[in-house]
Amino acid sequence: MPSQNIQWFPGHMARTRRLITENLKNVDAVIELLDARIPYSSKNPEISRLTAEKPTIILLNKASLADPVITREWAQQLTNEHTVCIETDCVSGQGLSQIAPALRKLCQEKLARYEQKGMTGRSLKVMVLGIPNVGKSSLINKLCGNKKAKVENRPGVTLDKQWVSTNIGILLLDMPGILWPKFEDPIVGENLAITGAIKDDVLDIETIACMLCHRLRIYYPQLLCERYKLETLPSSDEMDDYDLLCLIGKKRGFLVSGGEVNTERTANMLIDEFRAAKIGRISLDKING
Repeated sequence: MPSQNIQWFPGHMARTRRLITENLKNVDAVIELLDARIPYSSKNPEISRLTAEKPTIILLNKASLADPVITREWAQQLTNEHTVCIETDCVSGQGLSQIAPALRKLCQEKLARYEQKGMTGRSLKVMVLGIPNVGKSSLINKLCGNKKAKVENRPGVTLDKQWVSTNIGILLLDMPGILWPKFEDPIVGENLAITGAIKDDVLDIETIACMLCHRLRIYYPQLLCERYKLETLPSSDEMDDYDLLCLIGKKRGFLVSGGEVNTERTANMLIDEFRAAKIGRISLDKING
């Protein structure tokens, strides 16, 4: 299936970039959330460039939906002297207990300077960054112990910055989700569409579902066959991605008058089942492509 060069840069994204730049001087560290299913595609290069000088915690969020072997490989790859990578699930709370100790270790020199100045017990100030719909609001609500941030399963809900206190002695600066002006790699844009980081109305749902079919037949053919009761998986030479989508719809009985497959219903089902990990724990970004 040919890749599509998806572009997405609404005005508030540009404003968010300015907000980040203006407020970085007010924080001690950065927490950047990535989608564990697409760590490469969800890592905004703008964020890496803007925050290069700050100690960083990377959260591979939604880890319970991703392939655990691939997620571990990404966690090792993304960890270095100034960055700690933690596998998390901000809905269940998995991995969140590791955040505070990791931050204190990364910022130990700064905390020592605060103590020398008599500022013992001063809370670390941390900026929370990530693309839309990656789980920033869920993280903040979990760390606060109550609902401070608006949570919806769609991108673009947090539209302004907000400071919130937590029950782990850290002040968080929540920033709106930020995408970047142009996806140089069209695969990145497609993965963001499949996982829901880009609003579903940017592309038609059948196109997104065909992109997903293409990845599943390459990376997880057994899971695809098991979930949709396919005896064999036709090769791309035998059956293109749209026809594979139709086959899945036929297996599910999503037919309309005349025996035609309701492809819109099939596409919505396939995307929903992927996002809920009903097909299995799937990662679309591999370390080596």
